[in-house]
Amino acid sequence: MMRSALMMVLFGLGVAVSPGRADAQTLTLYNAQHEQVVGMLTAMFTKQTGINVQVHTGEGPDIASQILQEGADSPADLFFTENSPELILLDEKGLLAPVDPATLARVPAKYSAADGDWVGVLARENVLDFNASMISASALPASLMDLAKPQWAGKIGIAPSDADFLPLVSAVIRTQGKPAALAWLQGLKANAKIYEDDESVVAAVARGDVAVGVVNNYYWARLETDLGPQKIASALYHFRHGDIGGLINISGAGVLKSSKNQAAAQKFLAFLVSHKAQVALAESEVDFEYPLAPGVAPNKLLTPFKALQPPAISVSQLGDDQEAGALLQQAGLI
Repeated sequence: MMRSALMMVLFGLGVAVSPGRADAQTLTLYNAQHEQVVGMLTAMFTKQTGINVQVHTGEGPDIASQILQEGADSPADLFFTENSPELILLDEKGLLAPVDPATLARVPAKYSAADGDWVGVLARENVLDFNASMISASALPASLMDLAKPQWAGKIGIAPSDADFLPLVSAVIRTQGKPAALAWLQGLKANAKIYEDDESVVAAVARGDVAVGVVNNYYWARLETDLGPQKIASALYHFRHGDIGGLINISGAGVLKSSKNQAAAQKFLAFLVSHKAQVALAESEVDFEYPLAPGVAPNKLLTPFKALQPPAISVSQLGDDQEAGALLQQAGLI
């Protein structure tokens, strides 16, 4: 069944987010990050600054579409999302304000907007989750593209209507071209079992419904934490040598140009990439993403960031996901 997230990408529909205009000491955050993560961060921010944060959570494409519809009348001060394409879309439409240079300087420039209108906060890696009782690590594919081949029929789980799948499709389009990307998606349609989201995919792999699943690293680490290392029946496989399957997704945040609370909103962005917040994220048991501030080690469950071998695709090259959504529909996956 199609999730609302991709409906927004394809048809520009909105979500019901209708908070009142925030006052000077309350920020309104439109959130497409994980609720537990944002709950921890906003509590820390309010304790540190005295500024309250009113949070409205949804899927990234949904919220980006909502902001586009609201335009200059949006009650939101900030947008924090899991994947960069939604921020790129808003930036393309001129809806984001420049981020304070001191804030941008806290993370490597390649993880933020080229024009400085949003800042990268966290990163996640695309991986292959596999059930070791069903398939050996040595039998796993060298490339994500191989999963479209006939020998993988019935062995794969994917969540094409999950917003996290869109950047992966965009990356295939950028590196392989649209015809090859469409053929790949059609191969996945023939081979894969379809699930609603990444959480469902990792659960399916763990219980043996499928041998492998295409997911972000976050979801496997969370399941491992919930079940315990002795009870989880799956493991992660990292694509190497710059293969598209090892794509890094950037979670970022920006201030809306229409915000009436610019100074306070900029403080929130600065807090997100501060050493205190980044360390708290790395040490928590609710977030399994890579902090982008230099010198902050990630959660111990994660492969060291420097050991990853992602494809050489910049956030600007990845684009705004509009083409990816249309191609998923053309392939019959949504």
